[in-house]
Formats: sequence, C-alpha cells, structure tokens
Amino acid sequence: MTEPSPNSHLSDADHLSVLGYNDSFERSMSPWANFALGFTYLSPLVGVYSLMAVALSTGGPPSMWWIIIVACGQLLVALVFGEVVSQFPIAGGIYPWARRLWGRRYAWMAAWVYICALIVTITSVSEFGAGFVASLLGFALNRNTTLVLALALLVLALAINFSGTKWLARIARIGLFAELIGVIGLGLFLLIFERKHSFAVFFDSMGTAGDGSYVTAFIGAAVAGLFLFYGFEACGDVAEEVSNPARGIPKAMLMTILVGAVSALFSFAGYVLAAPNLDEIVAGQVEDPIPTILEGSLGAVGAKIFLLVAILAFISCVLSLQAAASRLIFSFARDGMMPGHRWLSKVTDGTKIPRNALIVACITPALICVLIWFNDGILVAVTSFAILGIYLAFQMVVLGALRQRLKGWMPAGPWSLRGWGIVVNIAALAYGIFAMILLSLPGDSGSFFSDWIVLIGLVVVLVAGFIYLFVARPDRKSDAPEGDAIAVADAIRSHHSNH
Repeated sequence: MTEPSPNSHLSDADHLSVLGYNDSFERSMSPWANFALGFTYLSPLVGVYSLMAVALSTGGPPSMWWIIIVACGQLLVALVFGEVVSQFPIAGGIYPWARRLWGRRYAWMAAWVYICALIVTITSVSEFGAGFVASLLGFALNRNTTLVLALALLVLALAINFSGTKWLARIARIGLFAELIGVIGLGLFLLIFERKHSFAVFFDSMGTAGDGSYVTAFIGAAVAGLFLFYGFEACGDVAEEVSNPARGIPKAMLMTILVGAVSALFSFAGYVLAAPNLDEIVAGQVEDPIPTILEGSLGAVGAKIFLLVAILAFISCVLSLQAAASRLIFSFARDGMMPGHRWLSKVTDGTKIPRNALIVACITPALICVLIWFNDGILVAVTSFAILGIYLAFQMVVLGALRQRLKGWMPAGPWSLRGWGIVVNIAALAYGIFAMILLSLPGDSGSFFSDWIVLIGLVVVLVAGFIYLFVARPDRKSDAPEGDAIAVADAIRSHHSNH
C-alpha cells in the first residue's frame, strides 16, 4: 500500500467537485472518531455475547477459529473498499460505490438490499440490547418490557443523532471505550485470573460431531465469525463529514477489522476458559451462559457494572447503525433514486445532518419491533436475512471493482494497493462467495420454512426490489453520474498534473 506525498492530492472540496457534488456537510469528524463509529457498529461485544452459546453448542470451543478465518476474509474486502473509497469519498458508501463502479440499476439493487439489511440489523441490536437493560434494572423480561426498552433505545439513539455529527462522534468514542473495557479488559481478566481450562480445549470438539465428521459441525459454527465482521464500511458512509477522507477512511476500515478481531478473540477465549460449566454449555443445556460466567468470576456487583458497560456498547452500536443507514438513505435520495427523495435528501441548516433520513432509520426498525411483539419467532429469521443481505451488498461492490479493473481501471485515490489490487480483489470475491454459501446453508430442524428462512428472506427482498425497479423506474429519474470509475481516475490524475 502506498501513499503519495501529503500535498500531492486534491483538497476535500475539489475532490468532491470532481465527483460531481458540493460540500453539504460539516467535516467535524476526526479520523479517531471515524474508526470509533466503524468499531461500535461492528461491536465485538454485541457479536460475541449474541452468538457464543449457539457457536459452542454447534461446534464446541474450536468454533473460536472462525473469528480468525472471517477476519482474514473481511480484511480482503476492506482492502478493496479502501481503494474504492479513496477515489470516491462520498456519503452513503455501498450505494455510490456500486453506482460509480457499475451503473444506476445495479447500485439501486445493492442499496435496496443493504438498506433492508441495515434496518433489520438496527431492530435486532435494539431487541437484544433490551435484555441487558432489563437485567440491569431488575425488570422481568417478557414481550412487553422487550418492546418498550427496544423502542426506548431507538429513540435515545435518534435524539443523540439529531444533536449533530459532533455528538455522534463523542458517543461513538465513549462506546469504543466501553467496548474495549468490556471485551479486551474483561477477556484478559478472565484469562489471567479465572482460567479453569487449558488452551488445548480449543482443539477439542467435546462431542459436538456426534458419530459424524467434525467438519460438518465446524461449518455449522461459522456464524461465530460471519455475524461479527461487518460494520467497517460505516466509516465510508460518513465520508463527507470527515476531513481528508480519501486517506483516513481506508486506514479506519482496516483498524476496525484488526482491533475487532483481537477484541473478539480475547472475549471469546476468556469466556470459554473461565466457564465453570463448559460441558453443559457445549451440550446446549445453558441458553445464556455469559451471566453465569460473569457472576462466578466478578460477583453480583461486578456483573452489574459489566452490564452497564455492555449497555453503553449497545447504545453506541444502535447510534452508529442509525447514522450509517441515514447517510445511505440520504445518498440514495440525493440522486433522486427513491420515493420522497426531496424530503429525504434535506440536510438541516444548523446541525448539518440528514434529519428526515434519520427519522426513517428510527421509525422503520420501531415498526419491525412491534411486529416482533406480535410474533417473536420472526426475530431469528430477520436477523439471519440481515447478515446475508449485507454480505451480498458488499460483494456487489467487490464484483463491480473487479469488472472495472478488467476494463483497465487504475484507482486514483491517494490510498492504493498498486499492483496487488487485482489479486486482492479476486481473493475478496472468492471469500465473499464462500461466506454467502455458508450463510445460505439450510438448517436441519425438519421444518421447510425454518430451514430455508435465510434464502426465503433474501428472495422476498430481491423480488420486491426488482418489481419496484422495473415498475417505478427510479433509475430514469436520476441523472447523477454512473459507471465512470475510469473517467474519474483520469480526471483526478489530470487535476494533479495541472497543479
């Protein structure tokens, strides 16, 4: 990876004008806050806490190795995204990248799938966070308290987002601090002072394979990593609110993955090695093992303090998700690509935020929370779809970048992989296809709907998207640039040579 000298690149305003836009936002987010936004969205604490019981009961302690496998794969994707965002530092991330790398209709589908997946992710994080708040306040956890607390989390995040980018950045930094204490700090404490098993346990399947091959059980536990490593692209969603984004955002994305992987490993390993009842957890007899491990290691007061740290992480995760979704909706609307685009593309005068897009990013998950209140069985289904949808949207960008490279595109941002670009791009696409196959594998419950729910969810979203695209033809209402990666690269290079 190479970078030209600091003065050789365009100013932020010039770069944006070469891309066909004017500055609409205030560039008040520092590179550190940009990393904090991506990290709190990725949220290893939320990921490990949500999935540890499932991963251990499916594949035993060796399921931890999925954290490393997926981190390496998503690092390849982040390297591709880094080159793309360095040339196209535009608000909205996935949508403008897909548009400039391929075209309007292609970008419309990528953004439609991604917006649906993001909205659903906001819902599931709020629902899961409600359980933590209930535990801290001593409420009985039932449908009513879950709904009220999930809605309260959504509204709190909206209020903070309404106050502007500076407050978003501040809370993201607090969330980052909470994550690091709750994940790395606690993981180290458990590893050093509370270890009850040897490290050899991570090579012991503990009977999860039954009479068959362990490979099947190990592949079944892939969720331990696949559900963790997305969120780094949020660094690019707010590109127009960061100073020098063409250089800083690729670094923030890579740091998000690397720090996220280390945090998740410490956390997962700490919990496993400190578990007094590991055999019962692996046998699937303990639905939520972490509170027991915490009370045994930290005592009741320590466990409450940890709950408070976890709630801070959940609040900042919902906040970051809402911010990312609103910038994507804004970017989509600014190009006239969705119903109500004039209303959705407004940026408020004082705080310089896309307030109307934020309202949509709060109200839609709130409505899904109400649906879950009527039928709590759909929570797992909607969460599973969200992950596959996000991976699909990512791979549409990776495929678009590869297509442009094969046409002769040489990325012209200040952050570049040079000759390694095409190799990394092909490897990222291969990894992405592998991950989507793993996410699409049917379950074995015997119920057709339950076993195929992930693919059913994706098909419903794709069909609805295609129908709207070909009936309403939003692509015809937009004259914003498309498929111009090579032309923009040439324009940036000629701008350099003229200055």
